[in-house]
Amino acid sequence: MYGAPVSTSTTPSTAAPGANWARNYRYSAGTLHLPGTVEELQHLVAATPRLRALGTRHCFNDVADSPGDLVDLQRLPTEVEVDAGARTVRVSAATSYGVLAEHLHRAGWALEAMASLPHISVAGGVATGTHGSGDRTRTLSAAVRALELVGADGERRRVERGEDGFAGSVVALGLLGIVTHLELDVVPTYQVRQDVYSGLSFAALLEHFDEITSAAHSVSVYTDWVGDDTRQVWLKTRTDERPDAPEELFGATRASEPLHPLPEVDVRNATEQLGVPGPWHERLPHFRASYAPSNGVELQAEYLVPREHALASTAALRELGPSIAPLLHMCEIRTVAADDLWLSGASGRDSVAFHFTFKQEQLEVIAALAEIEAALAGAAARPHWGKLSTADADRLARLYPRWDDFRALVARHDPQRVFANAFTDRLGLTG
Repeated sequence: MYGAPVSTSTTPSTAAPGANWARNYRYSAGTLHLPGTVEELQHLVAATPRLRALGTRHCFNDVADSPGDLVDLQRLPTEVEVDAGARTVRVSAATSYGVLAEHLHRAGWALEAMASLPHISVAGGVATGTHGSGDRTRTLSAAVRALELVGADGERRRVERGEDGFAGSVVALGLLGIVTHLELDVVPTYQVRQDVYSGLSFAALLEHFDEITSAAHSVSVYTDWVGDDTRQVWLKTRTDERPDAPEELFGATRASEPLHPLPEVDVRNATEQLGVPGPWHERLPHFRASYAPSNGVELQAEYLVPREHALASTAALRELGPSIAPLLHMCEIRTVAADDLWLSGASGRDSVAFHFTFKQEQLEVIAALAEIEAALAGAAARPHWGKLSTADADRLARLYPRWDDFRALVARHDPQRVFANAFTDRLGLTG
């Protein structure tokens, strides 16, 4: 057993909720609570009529807000405990993926996937169905083996893989309780090299889509939907699967100097490239844990479509290029393997994700999203829970076969609506 507790103050504290990371949303909740122990959290939940957990504030909508109060678990002790025999790690909910990864790597273990940002919390990434990239790589949520949470009555409970309702309890948008710890699957540590390519044409992408997305453990294609070429292709190759990378990728050439996905951002923020092997957690994310993530002054949206709709969706978005390009920093195309979690964007289907990073012009972006969603209407596109979208309750209910089962699970565990909010009411999950 490998443990890494870090002590913090146990004095309860409160603060003003403030705004999210992108500063496009200011939380309406009355008070932000920062308990120092799980016991304090239990008392807080039991005594507070309406309460939601706030993670690392990287959502771009009101999913994390509350009509009552918010709670932030960052002052609870950081815990990372590896069980080598079971090949699992138990981690405290507010721990960032970057911190977790450092502990795991030192102990000789790894996660199969990382998101673009190592800065997000484990619980927040899991609750919203966040993912990395790869034909065989599932969402971060799919690694969860068990959840420990404080329910609406203030009591602690544990939900394990295989139990009734577990598949609805992982990507749960904070509706089943305040998660305090998670147990994740781990694998032996591994090395990754990262190579970036420029000049891949859309014609080559469409003709060789499967070959391109299977060319490495993790593949990202970047485009601004302008012109005949995509902008960059990032290959992240496990060196135990393949020690090298191709010099040329269907007409795209390998870069001889480091690149950033967003041309205007300092390339030092990006993880190391040029084929230099390094630990998995220093290559799978796009951005270094020690630097500010991505662009900051931006808005994000993302849609996951079934893999069989990838080419038609790409063609449809190209047609929108002239209208959305002026608002766009960049769009990333990734693949995600299917899982069985009820509200996962990849639930029941191998998927292709189209991730948009927009300029911070919210009214214009919302109008553009309506166009994008109309273009993807025939592709059963599922929006990311933590990003901007115009999707309504009726449309979402049709996209998730277990939608009503999830609503029933929430009603059973939180009949008093302690964890409901305007976002979940608006989408018909509560209320």
